[in-house]
Amino acid sequence: MIRMNEHIERIKKNIEPLRQEIIHHKVYSVIRDLDDLKVFTQYHVYAVWDFMSLLKALQNNLTCTSIPWFPKGSADTRHLINEIVVGEESDVDLFGNRKSHFELYLDAMHQCGANTAPIETFVNVLKETGDFPLAYQASKTPEAAKAFVDFTFGIINSKKDYLQSAIFTFGREDLIPGMFMAIINDIHKNFPNNISVFKYYLERHIEVDGDHHSHLALQMTANLCGNDEQKWREAELATMESLKKRIALWDGVYEQLKAVADKPLAV
Repeated sequence: MIRMNEHIERIKKNIEPLRQEIIHHKVYSVIRDLDDLKVFTQYHVYAVWDFMSLLKALQNNLTCTSIPWFPKGSADTRHLINEIVVGEESDVDLFGNRKSHFELYLDAMHQCGANTAPIETFVNVLKETGDFPLAYQASKTPEAAKAFVDFTFGIINSKKDYLQSAIFTFGREDLIPGMFMAIINDIHKNFPNNISVFKYYLERHIEVDGDHHSHLALQMTANLCGNDEQKWREAELATMESLKKRIALWDGVYEQLKAVADKPLAV
């Protein structure tokens, strides 16, 4: 366990510059009002959706999800991923109703008036056809969101559970900065009936994903990489690439918000 903790600490140290770049990204400085937040959610929702896909890929790889059932892998690892799945796929909303975090995010988008047609079209076309290029085209998915999803599914399709666990653990958790929460709290003061669900989603994400689930995910990654130096090296490289894709996603939001802000008013 000491050896595995050393690997985890090394990854944390080496990815810290990228984490700081995300936490201090310039996108937060241009989210000033409800309209800006709508644009942000229309990009971010793709990351919320593919997070759920990454989660289910892990569950499929680490537990038996087919019939007839047989014991698969380590019972400890099965327990870790199943506990995370329960929290992510069937959490509770503001009113105590069971919702996945993706469904909760869609509720937040509907409440604030964000356009959910693109992500809903993407999901529906993909569900019907399994064709990613067609789903991207039909939904007019932003290029930065498309690149983000493509990277995630590249890791999913690698069938390497330790890489899936690594980007799940180090590439997704603890990336909501205090600055962003301060902005959301300010907008909430002016529009309490428009972003209460979004504010709840973020607070829930920090409470559950950033604390309890992050500890479970760290243990899961340690279990899967074990003492295999090659797996740890691959896990670190995949994590760094996933963080770069997050930066590129935020760059896409920033460029769209800047384009709107710089557009001259009609006269």
